[in-house]
This record gives sequence, structure tokens and C-alpha cells, in this order.
Amino acid sequence: MSDYAIAVEVRTRYMEDQSVPEENRYVFTYTINIRNTGQLSAQLLSRYWLITDGNEEVQEVQGMGVVGEQPLIAPGESYEYTSGCVLATAVGSMRGHYLFQAEDGHEFQAEIPAFTLARPHALH
Repeated sequence: MSDYAIAVEVRTRYMEDQSVPEENRYVFTYTINIRNTGQLSAQLLSRYWLITDGNEEVQEVQGMGVVGEQPLIAPGESYEYTSGCVLATAVGSMRGHYLFQAEDGHEFQAEIPAFTLARPHALH
């Protein structure tokens, strides 16, 4: 088992009550579970997102921590948070990475594989 290992799981939700399709406003939330599968505690320092809508318009988002926090996650433990984004199309995707610092001072990235944001029935 690696000293530095993070597993990321994502659940998405379309927020119909906040979306206005006639104004090209589609609101989504995503809940992310970050699990430390390594052998050392690690603190989430920053995030980087690449958000692409159905028109191939790209937004880059980066910043310290997530939802105002920089959680320290012990081996075997997890941290979960919910955030959101607004797209101009009914379908889009997100991908990115988190930067962590392990308790021994080593910095490493945890990749967040691409996931789809889609209004129900927008995809077959």
C-alpha cells in the first residue's frame, strides 16, 4: 500500500428548481467523497477544476481548499462535501485534481476523473 493514496467518488444532481433553461442556466450540485487509502494523514491544500459545457466552453477554477476548508484526512477516513456549478447547456463535464500534503511534508496530487453533469433525459 502506498503512503500517498486518495480515492475520489462523485455524485451529481440537477437542480431543477434553480435552473432556467430558457435563459441557458442549468444548475448542478456535486457531492464528493474523498477517502485516504494511503498510510499517512494528508491535508487537502487546493483544488483545480476544468469545467466544460456542451458548447465546449471551458471554465477553469482553482483555489485553496474546498468549501472554505482544508481538511486533514487520516488513513482510512474520508471527507465529504457538496458544491455546485452553473452551465449554459443541459450537459457538461468536470475533471481536475486536488493537491495534498502528507504528514511527512510530501506534496502529491489526487486526480479527479471526468464526470458528467446532465439534466435528466438530456442523454439517451
